[in-house]
Amino acid sequence: MPGTSGTRRTARGLETRSRIVDSAAKLFYVKGVNATTLDDVRLASSTSKSQLYTHFEDKLALIHAVIDVQSKFVLAREEQRLRGVKTLTGLRRWRDALVQANSLQDGSYGCALGAMSIELSDNDEQSRQALNTSFDAWLRMLVETLTRLRVLGVLAEDADPQRLGTGLLAALQGGYVLAQNAHSSEPMAVALDMALDHIESFARS
Repeated sequence: MPGTSGTRRTARGLETRSRIVDSAAKLFYVKGVNATTLDDVRLASSTSKSQLYTHFEDKLALIHAVIDVQSKFVLAREEQRLRGVKTLTGLRRWRDALVQANSLQDGSYGCALGAMSIELSDNDEQSRQALNTSFDAWLRMLVETLTRLRVLGVLAEDADPQRLGTGLLAALQGGYVLAQNAHSSEPMAVALDMALDHIESFARS
């Protein structure tokens, strides 16, 4: 996503822009979007005000760039973890990786995409649409994984991948919120375990 229209991108300019976006992404994740100012981003990225505004005309433009970067990161991570899942044990390993990562920060901060969705979806339609597209892609990965398990005979024919995937993603996002409030990954682990227990109730005997 370009910043100010008509700006030519040199290698140095692209590096500066990337540094700004990366710094903003970290601040948005830890402090929240609304609590982070452009001055915070400027200081964290070691850029001047003129450099910042060369690439982003305002905070909203920066927010849209961060959503793009964070979405690509999360979806690439999830695609890597889910593409090889061919057993229910593999699905549990996916759960374990998410819970372990969350436990390393004592449940704090939540999901990078979910946290931005809470702050932005009712206030900026472009952000809402971009985040909704990302969650749709995440859901498709889960549905594809569950469909694969059904085709392989791991799950019974009456298992509905769409419904099960929706429930699993909802459990994950709700788990992130509860873990953030508790400063513990335990609620997230419980939510995912209950969703996976339901999925496993469709396992072929």
